[in-house]
Formats: sequence, structure tokens, C-alpha cells
Amino acid sequence: MPHFPPPELRMPSRQEVAGVMMRWLQPLVVDGEVRTSPGCGAYRYWIVFCMRDDSVGLRYRAGHETKEPGLDAAWFHRHSGTSTGRFHPTLEEGVGRHRIVSA
Repeated sequence: MPHFPPPELRMPSRQEVAGVMMRWLQPLVVDGEVRTSPGCGAYRYWIVFCMRDDSVGLRYRAGHETKEPGLDAAWFHRHSGTSTGRFHPTLEEGVGRHRIVSA
């Protein structure tokens, strides 16, 4: 009996992806503080990552990245709706697809 759904329509397993990500366009407030990019001080237009190990990281569109210990996987899933996050096999592929362009 064939498997359903066919392999090309299945979601990848958690072990097959580096993590999930979402755009966060407004300022990100964690524990009452607005987070800023460690590289340039910007405070909007983030890509928020929830990695396989449940750590959360931030990336600003200029490429500056930082881990965010004030956020966890539960926060990410609450705010992303999980279904709006996208699975990508590598971090680089995900960043390329979630590139943020300011208005």
C-alpha cells in the first residue's frame, strides 16, 4: 500500500531542518526593553529564528545576528502561529527567502 501523502507533499521532520523563522517588522520588546541590532543599533525589521535546540535568535536585514536568551520556543510558536513559519533545510536558504525590504 502506498504511503499517504506522497513524500513530495510531506512536511520535513524537525531533524531535517535547522529551525523555523518568521518576520518581525515592528520593534521587538523583551522584558520591557526594545531590542536593537548589536551591529548597527536598528530596532525593527527582524527575522526571528527558532532553532532545532529551541533557542531563539534574531537577525537584522543587514546581516547582524544575535541569540536572544529572553525569548524561547514557546514565545516563538505563540507569535508565529507555527503554521506561518517556514521550514528550510539550512539557515542560509531560509534567510534568502525571508529577506526583508523596508517600505
